[in-house]
Amino acid sequence: MIRAASDRDAAAITALVNTAFLVEAFFKIGDRTSQAEILEMMRDGEFLLLEDASGLAGCVYLTSNKDGRAYFGMLSIDPSHQGQGFGRKLIDAVEVRARELGCRHMDIHIVNLREELPGYYSKLGYNEHGTLPFSDVERASRPCHFIVMRKML
Repeated sequence: MIRAASDRDAAAITALVNTAFLVEAFFKIGDRTSQAEILEMMRDGEFLLLEDASGLAGCVYLTSNKDGRAYFGMLSIDPSHQGQGFGRKLIDAVEVRARELGCRHMDIHIVNLREELPGYYSKLGYNEHGTLPFSDVERASRPCHFIVMRKML
């Protein structure tokens, strides 16, 4: 089941994101996020949660603007649920939700050091559309930047 998160879900989202993003420990210092950051993000956008019989299996963050653009980030799947198509389900859901909000484009930002990600998102219709500086350089142990990928919805 996929549903919108509420403030009551912030602690569980924080734990899930930090667990799922341990894969970035080779360049990222410390936790990926905090409960305070998740709550702040919820004021600007929304999290969609994927739950199964065992509880929270995945989440994704969505924000949109008045120009018809949406952004998703923090796609997180519990490691015990990875490889079961849950990431794709959440991407499909976040794209549907963005369309419901009137958005025509979806952007994502992926770290260039995660070499497996551009190919994954390309298969889903996302194309590289430039770069941005890494937003948290003081917590990066290696030089890195974001690759901006975009898809027409």
